[in-house]
Amino acid sequence: MTVDHFLTYLQHEKRYSPHTIQAYRIDLLQFSDFLLTTFELELKDAAYIHVRDFMVWLMDHGNSENSVGRKLSTLRSFYKYLIREQVVRVNPMSFAKAPKVPKRLPVFVDDQKLDQLLDSKEFFDESFPSVRDKLVIETLFGTGIRLAELLSIKESDIDFYETSIRILGKRNKERVVPVSKSLMSQIKAYIDLKSLQNFNNKTGVLFVTNTGAVAYRTLIYKIVHRYLTYISTQEKRSPHVLRHSYATSLLNRGADLNAIKELLGHSSLAATQVYTHNSIERIKSIYKQAHPKA
Repeated sequence: MTVDHFLTYLQHEKRYSPHTIQAYRIDLLQFSDFLLTTFELELKDAAYIHVRDFMVWLMDHGNSENSVGRKLSTLRSFYKYLIREQVVRVNPMSFAKAPKVPKRLPVFVDDQKLDQLLDSKEFFDESFPSVRDKLVIETLFGTGIRLAELLSIKESDIDFYETSIRILGKRNKERVVPVSKSLMSQIKAYIDLKSLQNFNNKTGVLFVTNTGAVAYRTLIYKIVHRYLTYISTQEKRSPHVLRHSYATSLLNRGADLNAIKELLGHSSLAATQVYTHNSIERIKSIYKQAHPKA
């Protein structure tokens, strides 16, 4: 099956993550179902008009511009692969343009509020789940790593001497992220506490569930959402918000943009530059509050 061949190519040659490959699979199956039910066509028989009708159908069914753009990106990669493999001769994506996405600034939480949360004894105790939950927040905010990167950290990735963590990023690219001595002490205390738990299956992965199993995406998301609710009323309270908070905090304190790019594991500077908008807005706010002529 062509879709399976394409996904295998993404896995072995492009080295995409399982999460990304699953998203590609869902997008392709959705377009395949649309073609079959609407036009009785297969993927290899699609033309531009069918892609255009698919975009309209997606928008009519409540998909956002971002979502439609992502699905078109999947189709663009898929048909580029089919052209290369000589499965199709004409690329139906040649004239397809993604809908314009309204620019949105990255959502972040003020670092002072995060400090208040993490320094408070009201929300955290000395039990294993509580120590783990606090370390999840501390690590995401203290390193700016992605959720998938957090879940992949093994105890062997932690260098206590150099106070750094080896991170496996997108497309299996490795980078070393420095951490504070305070965070490193918390990691060590957590590992010591974890070793005292009566877990049947010992694992080398850093973050685990209450029963010792490898932590999963939904667990981390719920942890972050729960604790951010205590300090923030904004709608988004995801692990990625802490990544944004990390980058914004660094930029506001004068960190070099290229250094932030490397710390975040961005492949291009353009992805990092979005944080400068938050910094500019903060400067404007300070000016309006402090300058007599503002």
